[in-house]
Parts: sequence; structure tokens; C-alpha cells
Amino acid sequence: MKHAILRSLLAACAAGLVVSAHAETLRMTHLWPAGSAVNQEIYRAWAERVEQDSEGQLEVEIYPSQTLSKADQAYDATVNGIADIAVTLQGYTAGRFPLTEIVQLPGIVNSASQGACILQTLFEEGDIAGEYDDTRVLFLFTTGPAYLHTRDTEIRTPADLESLRIRRPSEVAGEMLASMGAQPLGMPAPDIYTSLQRGVMDGLSFPWEAMKVFRINELTNYHLQVPYYAGTIVATMSQASYERLSPEMQAVIDENSGMEWSLRAGQVFDALDEAGREEAVAQGDTIHEVEDPLDDPDWSGPLEQGTENYLERLEERGLDNAREIYQRALELRDECPVEPS
Repeated sequence: MKHAILRSLLAACAAGLVVSAHAETLRMTHLWPAGSAVNQEIYRAWAERVEQDSEGQLEVEIYPSQTLSKADQAYDATVNGIADIAVTLQGYTAGRFPLTEIVQLPGIVNSASQGACILQTLFEEGDIAGEYDDTRVLFLFTTGPAYLHTRDTEIRTPADLESLRIRRPSEVAGEMLASMGAQPLGMPAPDIYTSLQRGVMDGLSFPWEAMKVFRINELTNYHLQVPYYAGTIVATMSQASYERLSPEMQAVIDENSGMEWSLRAGQVFDALDEAGREEAVAQGDTIHEVEDPLDDPDWSGPLEQGTENYLERLEERGLDNAREIYQRALELRDECPVEPS
């Protein structure tokens, strides 16, 4: 009987009916909560598409909320094989993705959909691709513009930031906050709620999406919509994990990489930005707006100086194409629609 079963299995393999006895499991790490729309509508949706396209030969296990690796270690987790796939913000590893972080500068990103188009295009055109040579990028995208949110202090001008302890989203944004008199603090997004609740900080810089996803609207009363920064995000795969797949399964990964998923992520973040702002309005918060900070008498000076300081620092590091990439990002800002088509 055993020999008969074995002969049947061998015949099935020869006929192409049996491809693999076991599915390949890919472990994905990220920092967003499991129940969040970001996890469900982007990462879980991506996983389900991959599982479907591979006819069950690939399975994706998702580890949300930093349960497999901390946010500031997630990229290295893919390099070192701790995770097969990581989604993280480049700003958590200061200085590692300097050209990518140009997209974070003031005046470039006006919506997450637009930012996703800008960042993914820069990657596909080769301007920033070299920064990811140690992994295999799936897709890149951005948050919407990050604004300033505080518990007890109403902010209208840079002078209002004097001595306030503000969580910075990245080193670049932190330098701009410091130039305006704030005391920037660095910490991963999941740690912000407790720190704000305990009075460790006075406020933070966040897009509306994150204010809702991480429940920070519950703790803040004042908001200034000054679009001086946007977070960049990468979804990337361990090169070793990719290479151990069969050519057919590599094709599945390739087909689920690139602009399609960049724009999908941007659309999810745009919807969450709108919902986050509506939540703050509904609870009666005070919201002020600076529509064009680069043309505002109070904000233009420090933001333009912050941009210049960053570009000069990149040139000092020998990145002579920094200004070219900055100019290309501005061109793409005008080519990529603010609203998804």
C-alpha cells in the first residue's frame, strides 16, 4: 500500500499536479497596531494577494506593534534574516537613507498619495535605489503632511514652540524644531501615548492618520496644520529570503511590488488623514492652519533654512547629487496628483 501511494505521488509530481508539500512562510514585521486600517488595508491585503497569487505556496505571517523587531531595528531585521519582510519609517535610522529623506523636506508632499508617487518614482528612476542595495524593496510610500499637536499650549507661530518638549518624527524634522526653540524628543510612534499621558512631553509632530491610529487625539487639544514634514516608509524584503524562493514564487513577489502598492498605501493614509482630522473636530479641539509655510512670514525663514542646512550636510558627505534629487522631487510634486486618480 505504501509503495502504491508513493508511486501515485511521484506520478502526480511528474504531471505537475503536486508542486510543494509545504508552503513557504514569510514573516513580516511592522509597528502599526494589528487592528489598524494600515495593517488591515495595506499589509494584510498585500499578504492575502501574495497568498492568492501563489496558490497557497506562500504564506505571510504578520507581526504588528513591534512584536518581532523594534521599529528602529526593523530594516536591519531583514538584512540579518530576523524578518523576511519589514515595513518601517526611514527616519528611525538617522543618516542611513539621506537621499530618501529629501522627500521629507517642507514643500514637497501635500498628500500621502502624492508622496507615494514621488518617492516610488525616485526609486524606479534610480535616484535613491542605491540606499537599499542590502534588501529587495517591495514598495515605498509616505505619510501625509505631519503637523504640530499639543496638550495645553496653543501654537500659531514658531515663537510659541519655545522650550516645548516635542516628539520629533526624524532627525531632519528635529533640527527644524530645535531651530525654532523647541526641545525635540525621539521615540517610536507606539511609545507616544504613554509619554504624552505622563507629561514626559508637551506635544508631537504627526500626520492626522497617526493621531487616529495611535489614539493620540484623545490626549491633545490644540493642532497647527503647518505642513513642514512628511514621513517616508519602506516595505522591503530580505534578499536571502527572496533568493530562496523558486523562480515562480519570486515572480509572485515581483508582481506585487512597485507603484500599484505604493499608491494603494497612499490612498489608505489619505483616508485616515481625513478621519483623524474629523475626530479632532468632533471632540471640539482648536485647529489652526498655515496653508503655505514656505510663503508665510513667520514660518518660511526657519523652514527654508532647515532645508538648506540639510542639503549642505548631504553635500559635505559627498552626496553631490542631493540638490538634483531635491529638484526632481519638486518636479514630481507638480507631476504627481495630490488626489488619487
